[in-house]
Amino acid sequence: MIKVAIIEDNNTLRNSLANLFNKADGMKCVASLDNLLNVVSEIGKVLPDIILMDIGLPHISGIEGVRTVKSNFAQIHVLMFTVFEDDEKIFDAIRAGASGYLLKKTPPEEIVAAIIELYHGGAPMSASIARKVIQSFQSQIPSAVQDFQLTAREKEILYSLVDGLSYKKIAEKHFISISTIRTHICNIYEKLHVNSKAEAVAKVLKPR
Repeated sequence: MIKVAIIEDNNTLRNSLANLFNKADGMKCVASLDNLLNVVSEIGKVLPDIILMDIGLPHISGIEGVRTVKSNFAQIHVLMFTVFEDDEKIFDAIRAGASGYLLKKTPPEEIVAAIIELYHGGAPMSASIARKVIQSFQSQIPSAVQDFQLTAREKEILYSLVDGLSYKKIAEKHFISISTIRTHICNIYEKLHVNSKAEAVAKVLKPR
């Protein structure tokens, strides 16, 4: 059972999402909040696997909310759910610790699929958002390789991580075993001094 929490100030949308998740196989909405004022205590009560979080929230923004959640519950994945498509908010969310980024125009079945993908190790993003991230990533990867001494294979795998692929998909793409992928990713994390995929992507996208 995938436990999902929703943080969204639009009541109609929030209720629709809760119904969507409760009707999906193997999924349950365990919390539904309209702001971040008591997020640590509320999330601590239910400990969801994934939080679907808006950016444009009252009082405290979703960007700050990601930082708060990740600093208190490192194991919980945050999936941004927003109308914003501008580069600054996308990268701010990723740097803050978000594991994925969906636009609110995403069809319901794709939202459910994104939750499942994230739960199983992926990093789901709307297509237009993924393009922006990859374009920025491609422009910065040479300096990342130089700064962190990534090998050609490690570079390829890091590309695959930012593209949202799971370990299984990366292994299939490069015709190597999942255990080999894990070894490469451990080496990447060690060189970048990070502990997660989100941190690795954020480290490379960090302005230099």
